[in-house]
This record gives sequence, C-alpha cells and structure tokens, in this order.
Amino acid sequence: MALLDKVFKGATEMHASDVHVIPGEPFMVRHMGKLVRLKSKTLTPENTIRLVEELLSPTQCGILSRKQQLDFAYELEGVGRFRGSAMLHNNGVSGVFRIIPPQIPTLATLGLPDVVAAALENHQGIILVTGATGHGKTTTLAAMVDYINSRRAHHILTVEDPIEFIHPFKKGVVNQRQLGSNTLSYKNALKGALRQDPDVIVIGELRDLDTISLAISASETGHLVIGTLSTSNAAKTIDRIIDSYPSGEQNQIRAMLSESLKAVITQRLIPASNGNAMQLALEILIGNLSVANLIRDNKTYQIHSTMQMGKNLGMRLMDESIVELLQSGKISMDAALANIDKKSMLKRFMTQEPELELEENDQE
Repeated sequence: MALLDKVFKGATEMHASDVHVIPGEPFMVRHMGKLVRLKSKTLTPENTIRLVEELLSPTQCGILSRKQQLDFAYELEGVGRFRGSAMLHNNGVSGVFRIIPPQIPTLATLGLPDVVAAALENHQGIILVTGATGHGKTTTLAAMVDYINSRRAHHILTVEDPIEFIHPFKKGVVNQRQLGSNTLSYKNALKGALRQDPDVIVIGELRDLDTISLAISASETGHLVIGTLSTSNAAKTIDRIIDSYPSGEQNQIRAMLSESLKAVITQRLIPASNGNAMQLALEILIGNLSVANLIRDNKTYQIHSTMQMGKNLGMRLMDESIVELLQSGKISMDAALANIDKKSMLKRFMTQEPELELEENDQE
C-alpha cells in the first residue's frame, strides 16, 4: 500500500479535484476551485521524493530524473484512478494528482446538451473540445468516446497522455495508446493510426503543427477526429489552428478546416452557489455553411454574431451560459462576475430599482 493511498481516499471522499504534494507544505487539495491545506505534518523534500517515487516504476523514475518532469497514471483499487504530474524544482520533487471519477460519465450527467450528441453522429470531420486546464475537457472526451462506443460498431483509437478513463469494449472496440508507454509522440501515433483502420480518432491534445495537420488530414479522409485545445472560445480556437501554419499555407488550411469542422465545445467549470459542486458553462459552435464561409474568408471575428443568431441550431455563447446559470440560482453573482467577459450583461441583476407604490390616501 502506497503512503499516499490514504490521502487519495480522503480527497476522493471530500469530492476534491486534485491532490498537491509539495515540500514545505502539508498535503493540499483543490476543492471547489480553491487550494485547501489539510491538517497534516509539513512535508520535507525527502518526504515528497519518497511519496512520488513509490508510485512509479523504475523506468518512470529514470524518465523523471532525465526529463525532470513526468505525466503518469496511478490506480487505487476500490477508489479510482489518478493522473499524476511530477516535476523537479529547486526544493526537490512535487506531485499533483488529478482525481478521475471511477465511472465514465454520460453526456447527460455532465450537463452537455443534445446538440453535442448530434455532432457525434457525424462519421467524419473534426470536433474540438476546448477550455482551460482543469475544466473537464478530458472528462468530456471520455463521455464522447463512451457515447460512440455504446452505439456504433466502430473502431475507436485514442492517443492520451496519460490514459485516464479505461473504456471497455461495448458495441464498438476502443484501443487506447499512452504517450511514452505505447507510442513515442502524438505525431507518431497519428501516422500509424491511418493504417490501423480506425473509424474514430481521439487525440488528448493538439499540441503542435504536426499533430494538428495530421488530425485535419484524417478528418478529411473519412474519419471522425475528436481533440482538445486550451483555448477560451470558438473564434480563438479557429485562429489558433490557422496561426499554427506558415502564412503561405494558411489559405489552404482555412479551406480544409471550413469543410471538416463539425463543432467547437468550449467549457468552463464555475463554483456552484451551494458550495458543494461545480457548474458547467458552455460555448458551442456548430459547423454549418455560414461558419464555413467565415473561416474560408478569414472573417472569424464575425463568428460571435453568427453564434448569437444560431441559437435555434444549438449554438450558444459562454457569457449567455453564465447568465443562465446565474438566473437559475446555480452560481452566485460573485462567481458570475469572475467568469463573464461582458460584465454589462449582469447589470440588470445588480441594480434593480424599487417599485414606487402610491397609497390610496395620497391620491386626490
């Protein structure tokens, strides 16, 4: 039994999202978006080295020593899986462990609308899940894989760093490859994938130009590609992809992306007003002829307006989603103000003029 197992079990029971192991601090967890120090002894550099290395194989210890950082997965039977990220720094070794839910969630339990499931009915093209680190992109990716796996007799190939959720074979077949353990790089895995008869290719992160290029090429040749980017909205996601290419290639990639893009789902987790959960705010862009024309014509600055007019298609803007959460009482005004871009949208909630009533004896 690893020394960290008890900490992992306690953090899972209190519904924390991460465990931090840092020299000079007690154990810490991230709960409702905030770091909380637990009542434990202060960890020494020797403590943290032992705690982290106890979870690693000799090969992984060697990689950590050489590369000075390492992403890995750890499974605690009866509790769940954890995505570990260890790093060397001037005070020793630190580790951060993301808690992975024991069950693969469904799209519905995550609060994703029907339009997301509809996008997954495409058999080719590219779907992008975006948002900041720690806002549930990997969990959404897992729910998408499970949705397809449960409904279609398809070969689903994933490339992950590391593997978090384990997908059993259902109606489909899922082959999961882990960076470092099963493949040298995303680029290497994607090149091989095109010769392995996949119907769906899932990429943990579109990190570089080679990966992006291979993903778009695969989406044009009869595959459904699903990947993630750490971008904050749909327009910035498209711009990030285009700007990854040399200027002389950008017109060509605009044309390719305009034809293959099926959806961009941007998500943000916001602390709930009850203090016990996180609420999902969403921005959704659905690829259609209007969106394709804007991408092709280098007019992504107009996508915001197109999304405003596309509500009947399931499109929504992040700020609109935040306002809906506030209206329904799911998040507080403070949380809304901290996350919304256009704060004027909250003005009507902040300044409500009192109604003046005229008493009958004042009427003459």
